[in-house]
Amino acid sequence: MSDSPAARLQVLFEGHRLTPTQRRIAHCMVRRAADAPFLSSVELAELAGVSQPSVTRFAVALGFDGYPALRRHLRDVAPAEAPEDAEANEYQQAVEAEIENLRHLAAVLADPAPVERAGRLLAASRPLPVLGLRAAASQAYGFSYFAAKVHPDVRLLDEGGSMLTDRLDAAVRAGATVLLCFALPRHPREAVDALAHAQGAGLTVVTVADSAFAPVAAHSDLLLPAAVGTGLAFDTACAPMLLGRALLEAMCDALPDAQARLEEFDAGAAERGLFVE
Repeated sequence: MSDSPAARLQVLFEGHRLTPTQRRIAHCMVRRAADAPFLSSVELAELAGVSQPSVTRFAVALGFDGYPALRRHLRDVAPAEAPEDAEANEYQQAVEAEIENLRHLAAVLADPAPVERAGRLLAASRPLPVLGLRAAASQAYGFSYFAAKVHPDVRLLDEGGSMLTDRLDAAVRAGATVLLCFALPRHPREAVDALAHAQGAGLTVVTVADSAFAPVAAHSDLLLPAAVGTGLAFDTACAPMLLGRALLEAMCDALPDAQARLEEFDAGAAERGLFVE
């Protein structure tokens, strides 16, 4: 496990039964891991969109006497950080934050077992529904585009509404055993509802989310976290995209005819002049 600030916070929160409001605070602290030891309870409450007493109750739920004790603990265990480059502009800072997210993902992937297990589950599901709504729609589309080259039946679910449940039920009737979900902030309520419905219908839910404390965690059988960048007006999602590609690789490894399908596609593409070389 990485010794990054975000990784240390993840370890601190593990094993505690947190309320939805407390998970929101935990999620906020992970996203602002470098700043967390220096935030006041009021500042953290504002960032998380909760009340100041909620922050105090959160600290008590983690076993501390109050928020000051939690903050002292974070300062005590935090190694000295290199000073930030005062000359870096906001765009450079956003890039550096994404690099840190990727470093954390690399540390998590030091144990490949969860991704390999997910790959086997995805490979075995016929069909394979892939869900991603709003901000996560592009992640679901990208995964589905490539997965369809090696998997015989991939079904992209990138629109909500009353038809979403119908399409999930249709996938179950067709033999689906797994739902892959990409979930990014802000998390649509209908995405959470869709995962609950999927589990109720007997599907195993594999989720790529921005945090282990995301709202979708309660309805995920296997959650794979990859942080998003929050330094710009709109979140950046390099780590979730890369994790999606790692899932594709694991799924290909579990599909015995994946290489043959790729070669068949390449031959057909060359014959049709599909790509400009």
